[in-house]
Amino acid sequence: MTKTTELLRKTLRKWRNRTARRLLNTRIGREMLVASISPRVITMTADCGDHVMTFSPHDYVGRKIYRKGHFERDHVDRLLTILKEKSLLGDDKVLLELGGNIGTQTIYFALAKAFRHIVSVEPDPRNFELLETNIAQNGLSSQISAVNCAAGETEGEIAFFQHQANFGKSSAIRQSASDREIKVPVRPVGTILREAGFSEGAVGLVWMDIEGYEPVACRSMQALMARRVPLYMEFSPTFYGREGTVAFVAELARHYEDCIVFREDEQTPMKVSDIPVGEEQFDLFLFA
Repeated sequence: MTKTTELLRKTLRKWRNRTARRLLNTRIGREMLVASISPRVITMTADCGDHVMTFSPHDYVGRKIYRKGHFERDHVDRLLTILKEKSLLGDDKVLLELGGNIGTQTIYFALAKAFRHIVSVEPDPRNFELLETNIAQNGLSSQISAVNCAAGETEGEIAFFQHQANFGKSSAIRQSASDREIKVPVRPVGTILREAGFSEGAVGLVWMDIEGYEPVACRSMQALMARRVPLYMEFSPTFYGREGTVAFVAELARHYEDCIVFREDEQTPMKVSDIPVGEEQFDLFLFA
């Protein structure tokens, strides 16, 4: 090989690498990269600015983190703004998070320092391992207690279905024929809090995203709802069915009067009794 040929190869290699770096540093490039990751790569860790996040590159949540640098952090910021406006924040309060997943919202709430402690409950062992990793590597172990169970009416075990393409859709409700069934422990909310060292009176907010299991979890936290503890959830009539949705709204209306329905960029204040029962899914905040 001549010196000229070798120099040309080096020049082309440098150009290729520079071009690839520029492309992969764009959102489209990151999307292409994470979509082509080998199945042999189990986890990745990304620098997200004020924190780091470890995730599976084969999971919907992980891919979104890699593309955007966060997963729906704006939802946390939006809620914190509303809580401040309504004077519902107190730094002496505890956040109870049902459906912690890998710790995205958990970390965002902790970084905001809006609560003195967070109890994050996650039943899926795949997610829970990453939840613990993300808490520890961000130095937040003293601020967050991670609990590996589901929230339910009684203590014991329940069937749990692991979604294979989107770990965030794993649930106590089977959603796909490919879901893998496992058994996970279940505890009432009061028990979860006591074992974490907190009373139900210490809770200032419940954040819940548990893929259709919300009515069951709500039945296990009647004491919190009776106190009208602010409650944010993914509300999913598509899971509950028409009759179940109507019954769930009636149960919520026994405890809360006012709420906000979130649809994409739209926020609609309304009475709890007026919550729409014919839509598939939306976020819901109950506060008074």
